[in-house]
Amino acid sequence: MKEGPLAGVRIIDLTQMLAGPFCTMLLADLGAEVIKIEPLEGDLIRKSGGYHPEDRLRDYGGYFQSINRNKKGLALDLRRPEAQEIVRRLVRTADALVENFRPGVMERLGLSYEALREENPRLVYGCVRGFGDPRTGRSPYAEWPCFDIVAQAMGGLMGITGPGPGQPTKVGPGIGDIFPGTLMALGLLAAILHARETGRGQFLDVAMYDAILALCERIVWQHSYLGLVPGPEGNHHPFTYPFDTFPTRDGWVTIAAPTERQWQRLCEAMGRPDLAQDPELSGGHARSRQRERVREAITAWTSARTKREVVQALGGIVPCGPVNTVEDIFQDEHMARREMLVQVEHPGVPSPTTIVGVPIKLTETPGKVRARAPLLGEHTRPVLQELGYSDEEIEALERAGVIKLPRLAG
Repeated sequence: MKEGPLAGVRIIDLTQMLAGPFCTMLLADLGAEVIKIEPLEGDLIRKSGGYHPEDRLRDYGGYFQSINRNKKGLALDLRRPEAQEIVRRLVRTADALVENFRPGVMERLGLSYEALREENPRLVYGCVRGFGDPRTGRSPYAEWPCFDIVAQAMGGLMGITGPGPGQPTKVGPGIGDIFPGTLMALGLLAAILHARETGRGQFLDVAMYDAILALCERIVWQHSYLGLVPGPEGNHHPFTYPFDTFPTRDGWVTIAAPTERQWQRLCEAMGRPDLAQDPELSGGHARSRQRERVREAITAWTSARTKREVVQALGGIVPCGPVNTVEDIFQDEHMARREMLVQVEHPGVPSPTTIVGVPIKLTETPGKVRARAPLLGEHTRPVLQELGYSDEEIEALERAGVIKLPRLAG
């Protein structure tokens, strides 16, 4: 039975690493059929580790499992004409193709957008590149390779992240990949909708550099409107206060009380009516100017309590939350009730493993983690059979080194 709002959508996935696979994972979680094509040696992150200590097969680790669930897997040597023909046949059946090669790679393979739209005029062709594709605007950095940390640095994120001036800091998760991948998923859905209405596909791309600037949109208007060059400001907000992290006896909590009602409630919970009545602390901008004074008062209260005690006192009254470790997250009832920690089979591991669930919650057509990530080449045979290849032709392609069929879990 088809599941999810994107049931019936077919995506050909030529992406590797994080940005592209995260994009196609989002679509697969929502029901799209995603056919992931890897080189014969596999996606670069397939062997990057995160192996479970009991994994007897080691076909892939936790990193690959997490962002390649719900996909079918093919292994092709795209340098071979026979493999290129397989891609062309797939394209004729597809709504979209996604890749994240550097500019010119697909052209050299004879699989450019211009070539593939001849196979399917409705095809939406998407690519995630570090600095975009020349079709939509040639960057002086167009040929440069790019990774998460480069996008975070150039797009402005590291420039406003860190404990203070002169200390730019990378954000922990690979947001330089994940956010461009998310935007690509949105763009693909918009273009697929247009193609279904008009019969015309199109090319789209997302540059990692562009995406991170979009994420950091406030630095642009701060510079344009106010002439500012924002820098790292620790954990607080540049315009209002309190909006910060505060120490406790066993860790840290976040407290945000930018409105007057929230500020009054915070002062009441702390037993500090004097702060609530102080005219110098009336308004978020005023408290921001008096940041050190306000921080000192709140810290005196939080540091005498545990994280749990602070959250029990403020929860539901003032926006607050503990700074969780992943161990805390695994123990949080919210995660169980929202199905955000899900168990999946992992070939070669005797018991299920846990990965993150689907954050997009729909009442009528919910997405879900339906299947583990594929073994290398796991679906090569059934997909080629669907395209009209006989078993003899498939065996011949494997002997010739054009395709790879999977090792089975032992």
